[in-house]
Amino acid sequence: MMDDAPADTSGDADHVASGAGPARLTDVARHAGVSVATVSRALSRPEMVTAATRDLVQSAVRATGYRVNQAARNLRKQRTGAVVALVPNLGNPFFARILAGMGAELARAGYDLLVGDTMEEGGRHRALARFLDPSRADGIILLDGQVTADDLAALPDAPPVIMACEWIDDAGLPRVVLDNALGTELAARHLVDLGHRRIGWIGGPPANVLHLARCRGLERVLGHLPSGYPGDFSVASGARAARIWLGEPVDTRATAILSFSDEMAAGFVGEVSRAGVSIPADVSVVGFDGIDWVAHLPVPLTTVHQPKRELGRRAAEFIIRRIAGVQLPAEDVLQPDLIIRASTGRAPR
Repeated sequence: MMDDAPADTSGDADHVASGAGPARLTDVARHAGVSVATVSRALSRPEMVTAATRDLVQSAVRATGYRVNQAARNLRKQRTGAVVALVPNLGNPFFARILAGMGAELARAGYDLLVGDTMEEGGRHRALARFLDPSRADGIILLDGQVTADDLAALPDAPPVIMACEWIDDAGLPRVVLDNALGTELAARHLVDLGHRRIGWIGGPPANVLHLARCRGLERVLGHLPSGYPGDFSVASGARAARIWLGEPVDTRATAILSFSDEMAAGFVGEVSRAGVSIPADVSVVGFDGIDWVAHLPVPLTTVHQPKRELGRRAAEFIIRRIAGVQLPAEDVLQPDLIIRASTGRAPR
């Protein structure tokens, strides 16, 4: 590999000085002891130079205060330099660590992370056209499984799209997801091992892919899907499920509740606790997601933990590779863990 071979130096305008001194490409080259062409190549096409030369040039960049003008580079390449993550509810704390993992990985690759909420107040979907616009982003990470394949097909000029967390079965999009069925399987086995035989659950929207996958995991362990309570992953729906549970006969109602989200579990716990029910003496409760604050509830919550930051990081890797035209596997599946805390105990006798 010839680091000092002639190179296209038209990318010199991609760089601007920072700080007090007017650092230029020639200053970096002089400091590194290489040609201007090599500096240009190391900054714009680093794969074309050796690792030693890349390190030398980067050291010179830091020493001179030279900085890449990403906007100029993106303009020349007809790129925006941004990736948009579309989230179904920005008020849900579950997404915070996922977005943090995405943002860090994208920044390392020179992309900005922009975030859009696909849901309006009242649960209605916003029009996707303004999000799936190549003039706004080089790629889209879609975290909303309620978007349909028809929605996406109606936007043929959209930038590359991958999915994370949720998915659309018939969309044919690469996806980074958790093994959701394994998560509820781990939780259900834990409850069975504690002697629980009457296990109820609080679900999500019936057609939601996460809901369906988590039902499958519960069914694997119990051999059937027991009676559950409707939910929508919100605190309020967990509280509604609790009121139904409180109205059932004590000798036949569930002794353990597996909630398909931590927020619903918290809503359930709060409502039954106000009614004088003891957790876990009267009912054990397991959540799903591993949101940080559930460890600090009055009774810390047992939960299925998702590696959220890692999920975000891998989703960012997927979209970076997709933008570059790299063929991706159909899916990347992460594994859950069960974090056992004080909200689960032996079944009441």
